[in-house]
Amino acid sequence: MSERWRSELARQGAQFSDGRVVSFAGNADSDFAALRDGTVLCDLSHLGLMLASGEEAAAFLHGQFCNDILALSEGNAQWNGWCSPKGRLLVTLLAWSGKQGLFLMLPRSLQPAIQKRLQMFVLRAKVKLADESDTWVRFGVAGPNAESLLRDAAGTVPESAMSSVHIEAGRIIKLAVNRYVVIASPDNAVLLWNQLAVKAVPVGALVWDWLSIHEGIITVLPETQDAFVPQMANFELIGGVSFKKGCYPGQEIVARTQYRGILKRRMVLTHIDITTSPVPGEKLFSSAFGDQAAGEVANVAPAPDGGFDMLVVAQTGAIDDNDLKYAAVDGAAVSIKSLPYTVPLAPTS
Repeated sequence: MSERWRSELARQGAQFSDGRVVSFAGNADSDFAALRDGTVLCDLSHLGLMLASGEEAAAFLHGQFCNDILALSEGNAQWNGWCSPKGRLLVTLLAWSGKQGLFLMLPRSLQPAIQKRLQMFVLRAKVKLADESDTWVRFGVAGPNAESLLRDAAGTVPESAMSSVHIEAGRIIKLAVNRYVVIASPDNAVLLWNQLAVKAVPVGALVWDWLSIHEGIITVLPETQDAFVPQMANFELIGGVSFKKGCYPGQEIVARTQYRGILKRRMVLTHIDITTSPVPGEKLFSSAFGDQAAGEVANVAPAPDGGFDMLVVAQTGAIDDNDLKYAAVDGAAVSIKSLPYTVPLAPTS
């Protein structure tokens, strides 16, 4: 996080913990109240930013990632992932094309290791990988007035989901209806943030986590690295996997999972009424599976009305039976909620 940006957030009352803005108002309840009542601003400095530049950057990343990087032209964005040779996600990321090259936004906690591992495969390719996390500020805008506020402040907004526009201050990416990411230099970010903050409320990062969870967008974290084939995390359902591109690490397993109907786990949105937050990687159980874990927590955030909302990856049988328990077979009940897209629970054919 650039010192210019951090100082401005601190001046406005931001409370930091582990590189994340926890809150501006002091608690999650007031943050979610702001989201219910209007539009919010979320600092995204806990998400790192990598830049892949050079004439072979697109071809290099295309051969590593599970989505079609070669189809990623300026003005578009895509969800993407990097798999291990076992076909399991090591990281999920937001990718877009800019004037400097291809940008990759991913959890800051994973970025150093992911960048180092990617660098190992560059070899003689004409590609440069750089950490741009302190060069460009990232913040989110969400809520019913997000589009109009951004249009007034920046002059334009992307028209469709997963598209982007270049603005004088930087770039705006539309993730979904009423949810945007802004990328700008620190000075421009301060100006744009303060202009938006006249009518939007700054809130902590947990609100952004909650929005991603309710959109069914998984974030692979250190606790869940190499745990899920992309389809287990519904990644193909949000456009994060291409089945028409060439080879990449784990591609044969991902393709076999898609076409041979061997998928036994899926990701669902859930809620649990407990007072202590679950953590990613914790196990879920079901009476049909006994002492064998039937799933695990992927992402979690406080729910506006109490308890916690979670994305969990679980056995389709346990999901069909609506029988998931937290931490033990007789643990707290985990209730299944609807995602904004249809999740096929039967094995794919």
